[in-house]
Amino acid sequence: MNEIACKYCQSANTIKFGTHEGIQRYYCKDCDRKFTELDTLSKMQFPINQVAAAVSMYYEGLSLNEIKRVIKQIYHCDVSDYGIYGWVERFTKDAKKITSSYRPDVGYVWLADETVIDIAGKQYWLIDVIDVKTRFLVASHLSPYRRVEDIQATLKEAYQRTGRIPNVIMTDQLQAYIYAINLTFGDKAKHLQVKKFTSKPNNNIIERMHGTIKARTKVMRDLKSFDTARNILDGFIIHYNFLRPHEALSSAKNDITPAEKAHIAFPYENWESLIRHNEVAKLEAVKVGFSVSPLPVIEPTPYQLKRMRGRQLKRRHKEAERTGTPFQKKPTTGRPRKTDTQVIQVSKKKPPP
Repeated sequence: MNEIACKYCQSANTIKFGTHEGIQRYYCKDCDRKFTELDTLSKMQFPINQVAAAVSMYYEGLSLNEIKRVIKQIYHCDVSDYGIYGWVERFTKDAKKITSSYRPDVGYVWLADETVIDIAGKQYWLIDVIDVKTRFLVASHLSPYRRVEDIQATLKEAYQRTGRIPNVIMTDQLQAYIYAINLTFGDKAKHLQVKKFTSKPNNNIIERMHGTIKARTKVMRDLKSFDTARNILDGFIIHYNFLRPHEALSSAKNDITPAEKAHIAFPYENWESLIRHNEVAKLEAVKVGFSVSPLPVIEPTPYQLKRMRGRQLKRRHKEAERTGTPFQKKPTTGRPRKTDTQVIQVSKKKPPP
């Protein structure tokens, strides 16, 4: 019998099992697993505190090469930038499963805005909705367009996350917000368009958050794919909502995150505690899940349909000018239409006897 407890089942029924590269290994007779005394997760070489520090530095804005240099200077170990990105990708996906089941207690005034993100040399629109009271980012939608449908999807995601219809939604002068808010919430939410940064009310809060996202993506040079961009942006949102204290909410004595302001009892204060209790946290998150009642379906008026179709034609016309392709007022989808010659030929055919 050995005094070292198994790190998987906490059993004391363990024995020494040789060494590997000078590190003592142990074997658990109860769960039939091998482990070391190092503070590492299963099938990982580096300690948890180093992995958590790398993930935290990544979402604070450091590049992979900068993180690699810091890890070497502080912990005196070499890790590749591919290894660091693997940590970020793995634990971001786990963190999404853990945090998605918590419902924030937000206020009734929301801000909505969009910003451009470069993905594989193309421009995509990141549409976000943030709560003014708690600074909690309640919804984020990535799309190649900023159409009424895209903004509607973002607003529905915000409702599914909070279970609440806001009293006021403040946006910029983009016309698509007018139809999207009306078609999603009807007359239950008032739409307020702000004009200038210096005027009040304004959307400076969400503009400042977009500046932070820009600073994060700037050192990444270019996001290679849509899935990569979505995963990294989701990780940044988790870092922003749950783990990073917000200056506008914090005081000299207390550091408060948007999740704490939204009365979320999140038991993990940093990436290290979240990664350390990774498996347990995913099981607990399933128990915390919630459901909301569906939104009523609001049909657009004939005037709204006419305006939206006009905007769609205008957008397709600009796309045709940009690509140099001929503009077609009606898209050639589905069954092709018969030409005049085909119609004449069909009419000349003799009827069957």
